[in-house]
Amino acid sequence: MGNRFKRFIPQADFFSKGLYMFDIGQNDIAGAFYSQSEDQVLASIPAILSEFETGLKELYDQGARRFWIHNTGPLGCLPQNIAQFGKDPSKLDELGCVSTHNHAANLFNLQLRALCARLKGGFGDANITYVDIFSIKSDLIANYSNYGFENPIAACCGYGGPPINYDSRIGCGQTKVLNGSSVTANGCNDTTKYINWDGIHYTEAANLHVSSQILTGKYSDPPFSDKMPLLIKLEL
Repeated sequence: MGNRFKRFIPQADFFSKGLYMFDIGQNDIAGAFYSQSEDQVLASIPAILSEFETGLKELYDQGARRFWIHNTGPLGCLPQNIAQFGKDPSKLDELGCVSTHNHAANLFNLQLRALCARLKGGFGDANITYVDIFSIKSDLIANYSNYGFENPIAACCGYGGPPINYDSRIGCGQTKVLNGSSVTANGCNDTTKYINWDGIHYTEAANLHVSSQILTGKYSDPPFSDKMPLLIKLEL
C-alpha cells in the first residue's frame, strides 16, 4: 500500500504500552451446543482454553504486557438459546434461562480464571486482569427492574412477541414470508427498557450498565486501584 497508510501503523514499542482486551467464550460454548451433547461441550473447554493460551503467548512474545480478560456471560439467558434449547420448561431455571448453557458457562469461567492465575506466574512482567462479566450480567437479569429495565430476556429487535420475541427464521430488521404472511422483525419502541437487542447481543443501555460495573473494579481479579478506572478510560 506504499506510504499511504504508514502513519496509521503504531511504532513497535506501542505494543508493549497497549491494553489488550478479550471477551471470550460465548461463540465457542453456545455454538458447540448445536452439534454436541452437554458432556461433549464441557469436555471441549480445556481445548478451547489451550488455543486461547497459545494466542496470549504469541501476543506476549510480541511485546504485549497488559491483558484485560472478560469471562463469558450467562449464555442460557440469550433469547437465541432459549428459543432453541428451552422449549421444555424443565430445562429452564427460575429466571427463564437454559440451565445447561449457564452451567457450561460457569465451568468455562472457572477454568479461564485458573488459566489467568497460572499465566500470572508464567508472564512475570505482565499485568493480567480477569473480569467477572458473568456475575455482572446475571445480576442485571435477576434484578433488572432495579436498574430501570422492563424486559430481562426478550429481544428488543425480533419477532414472535413475549416472552422472548425471537424467531430463528427471521433476524432483526428482516422481512420474510412466514406461514403465508409477510412479517418483519422490527425494533422495540424504547431500547432503554430492554437488556437484549437481537437475541444474541445486548442493547446499548445494557452494555452501558455492564461497562459501568466493570469500571467499579469490584468484579476484577486483581481488584482495581482507586486510580485504575480513570487510567483505563483514558487509554480507551
